[in-house]
Amino acid sequence: MEYIDNSFEAVIGLEVHTQLLTATKMFCSCPNVFGKEPNSLVCPVCLALPGSLPVINFNAVKLAVKAALAINLNINKKSLFARKNYFYPDLPKGYQISQFQDPVSSNGYLIINIGEGKEKKIRINRLHIEEDAGKLIHAGYNSFVDLNRAGTPLAEIVSEPDLNSPAEAVAYLKELRDILVYLDISDGNMEEGSFRCDANISVRKKGDAKLGTRTEVKNVNSFKFVEKALEYEINRQIELLLNGGKVIQETLLFNSKTGKTESMRGKEEAHDYRYFEEPDLSPLILGEEFIAEIKNSITELPRAKRERYIREYALSEYDSEELTRNKEIAYYFEDLIKANKDRVEIKKIANWVINDLLFELKTVRLDQELGLDQRTTLDQSADNFEIKHGGMIPVKIEDFLELILEVEAGNINKNTGKKVLDEMLSTGKKAGDIIKEKNLIQVSDEKGLEDTIKQVFEENPNELEALIDGKDKLFGFFVGEAMKKTKGKANPKKVNEILNKHIENYKSGIRINQEQGQS
Repeated sequence: MEYIDNSFEAVIGLEVHTQLLTATKMFCSCPNVFGKEPNSLVCPVCLALPGSLPVINFNAVKLAVKAALAINLNINKKSLFARKNYFYPDLPKGYQISQFQDPVSSNGYLIINIGEGKEKKIRINRLHIEEDAGKLIHAGYNSFVDLNRAGTPLAEIVSEPDLNSPAEAVAYLKELRDILVYLDISDGNMEEGSFRCDANISVRKKGDAKLGTRTEVKNVNSFKFVEKALEYEINRQIELLLNGGKVIQETLLFNSKTGKTESMRGKEEAHDYRYFEEPDLSPLILGEEFIAEIKNSITELPRAKRERYIREYALSEYDSEELTRNKEIAYYFEDLIKANKDRVEIKKIANWVINDLLFELKTVRLDQELGLDQRTTLDQSADNFEIKHGGMIPVKIEDFLELILEVEAGNINKNTGKKVLDEMLSTGKKAGDIIKEKNLIQVSDEKGLEDTIKQVFEENPNELEALIDGKDKLFGFFVGEAMKKTKGKANPKKVNEILNKHIENYKSGIRINQEQGQS
């Protein structure tokens, strides 16, 4: 991004809170579920009633350790829970059970792509385990407290201030989220708050070693808003310093409607929370065998998968990123390759998955959610798109491959193939059945196409003359007209061949006539 003064640089550190995919909460047996009636998933522990005691959810510990290992953190065999004391309406106990001096993991890193084939290593200070607070719901002049979320298990992942631009911050967040979703550690849903980001931002003159005064932007809930919040805050701080002002250490919120950050409160330091060891929980002790077992359960991560696609399938970096952005799509693509048995080029299969299947799935989801009758396009970089069909895409591998083979065999053209895919997703029918029912077999009969093209020439003499005179862009016009005449069923390759032949004949005929005239 362009700063208002490029003699400055930004220094960014991120704190990510991700809810862990456990059946129950962190310290009690209440269900860990989103979207239920307010205050319906609570118990004496959630509500901090006198005499209630926390019990560690060991499944949450497993998921946190798995996440830590996946981002190259060292697992601390002994860690302690602590009380983080602050007063807020959605925190029933008046403190949050977290980890402070002795977290479950520390000193890791994540490699991110920063464009133009370059990579950057981002150090990660720690991943620790804690519980979530409740939620405040504001309605006019009233505020209501929903404690369903109170006690939900969280992993907080804290980076070092190694990020230097909003684009790098987004790349880091996407890489981290992909890992967590791939390993079923978190659903990564930013809209529902199960993947949240706090950003610490400061600016300094390029070349300065000393960090500037930082501000913290809290709970930004989309990648797009993270980028916009950082862009605004960086430029706000630079402008403040250029005008002789000082940056105040404070906590900010990002207003997505105005595109600006707004002051929330003064920034707390660690000592403000008066941390002390949680007296109701024993130290968390992890054995070598336990850590090794979790490490061995980690499957191929998105980055390794992308690199393998480039190496084994000769795909571009863009294609490999698109195919691995969602694990269901990646697994589906790999199953297609296995079923294909070298009948179709892998690049063509990748194009079908990226440009057609993935696009149609996103469009169908948006139609269903918004109750739309018309086809609606959806930005392919949408933050929270997940394919949720019980772990399956609603077109069987063999059916999708059949569609691709129909196109490759020339039975239907690519445009018709897209329409067939649309109907396959809507009805569940097979490609062959749809093609037969709707009589979509491609017209490749040369005599019939010759007649069609001659008819198009007769109906458009001015355009034909202009094409012969050298306006080559009109070639596409005649292809389109021929396709209309055949209701989209003409073989485009044949149409192009016949058109080229006739145009060359016209040009040659004109050239012969001109030569004869000169003689």
